Amino acid sequence: MSENVTNNHFFTEVRQILDQARSKTVKAVNSAMVEAYWLIGKRIVEEEQGGEDKAEYGKETVKHLSQYLSKELGRGFSVANLWNMRQFYLTYGKEDFLYALRRELSWTHHRTIMRVEDSQARQYYLSACAKENWSSRVLERQIRTNTYARILTNKKHKTNLSEESQSTTGASKLDLLKDPYVLEFLNLPEDPSVREKDLESALINDLQKFLLELGGGFSFVARQMRISTETSHFYLDLVFYNYLLKCFVVIDLKTTKLAHQDIGQMDMYVRMFDDLKRGKDDNPTIGLILCADKDEAMVKYSVLSESEQLFASKYRTILPTEEELIAELERKLIE
Repeated sequence: MSENVTNNHFFTEVRQILDQARSKTVKAVNSAMVEAYWLIGKRIVEEEQGGEDKAEYGKETVKHLSQYLSKELGRGFSVANLWNMRQFYLTYGKEDFLYALRRELSWTHHRTIMRVEDSQARQYYLSACAKENWSSRVLERQIRTNTYARILTNKKHKTNLSEESQSTTGASKLDLLKDPYVLEFLNLPEDPSVREKDLESALINDLQKFLLELGGGFSFVARQMRISTETSHFYLDLVFYNYLLKCFVVIDLKTTKLAHQDIGQMDMYVRMFDDLKRGKDDNPTIGLILCADKDEAMVKYSVLSESEQLFASKYRTILPTEEELIAELERKLIE
């Protein structure tokens, strides 16, 4: 081995050691600062409580504290940021948050999540963000598209349709699947003239964003996978594997309203896939129909209402407003 090759290998190893050390340092500093911000928020609240007029006293206290810290320590202690620290404590202070703090998340992550009003939704975003290593930009999109509400509503709706408790396996599937899926990143119009082939190509071209929208544990397997019997060939639009559920997920794309034949076709695909492709250590295959629209009454009276393997979800190719999305989710539970 030449000296240059040996040195290059040696240099690379040393660089990796330094990179790992720096990463640990950054994480340690981040954790310490998030904890410090929580404690600062606590002290601001405690100081406010000593004032005669809490609102006015609080404003003046934060203003003077900002001036002092900015002079002593420099940037990062604006009045707005100190109010964020105060809100940070008020949001989590009664939940013994300091000892269960997600220290791997940055201050930007925490500042974004604490604005979510529902405490259970906050816990979902805290957990998912840490587990999936979401960037702050991805986190903002997940909150903006009401990911928690879409998963929760789909779970409740599926349970209501079946009118029986879900098994442990079924519940874990419902903890991941959403309805609707928001695919605004494709830049496609919500137009019935869009062809399934175009939708499929757009999803493949933006596969990374589609995987984020699908949720945790998904990895891409194939496009237009062929499964064959002795007499016929069939082509599956998209196939994924979910390592959390330990099963394949077959996705069929429909740019029209969900029809009975679509459900029957997916039922056949799932049965064939389980028979021909599923490994001995894999859980039963999930079939997901992504459709432009669906009639909930038809879903209720079809095999979809009882099956733990078949699901149908709408997709949206434009980003709905928060009000539109909430109204759609509420309507789904009523129907």
